[in-house]
Amino acid sequence: MSGYDQEIEQLMAEYRTRRNEADTYRRRINSLTGTATAPRRVVKVTVSARGEVAEIEFPTGAFRRLSPKELGDVLKATIAEARAKALEEVDEIAFGNLPLGLRPSAALNGTADLSSLLPEEPEPQERVRDYMERGVREAGNGES
Repeated sequence: MSGYDQEIEQLMAEYRTRRNEADTYRRRINSLTGTATAPRRVVKVTVSARGEVAEIEFPTGAFRRLSPKELGDVLKATIAEARAKALEEVDEIAFGNLPLGLRPSAALNGTADLSSLLPEEPEPQERVRDYMERGVREAGNGES
């Protein structure tokens, strides 16, 4: 096996390792939830990191004293608080594995500026560029 083949194998092994790590993080993130309780224990809500409402509880009868609009407002605010808590957990798990300054919660909320992370023209890594240049020259000379 040539040196380039070994480098390609090493790069593929690194890729597989990172892919497995990403899958592990995805599973952990998908299992996260956040829970919030409204003032006066009107409602308690549990939300997934993806923003799905998992559970709504009415721990007391306090909700009965609210108008439908007031109850709706309390529900929306409590759901937002629970989602924010779930996203805080996502940030804690994934923050160290993302490009500097990118918070997963910002990406999920649509407030992240991803254009600053992705250049207009990507630069290939030096090893890949070297392999591409040598591979093209060697292929043109009939060498392998």
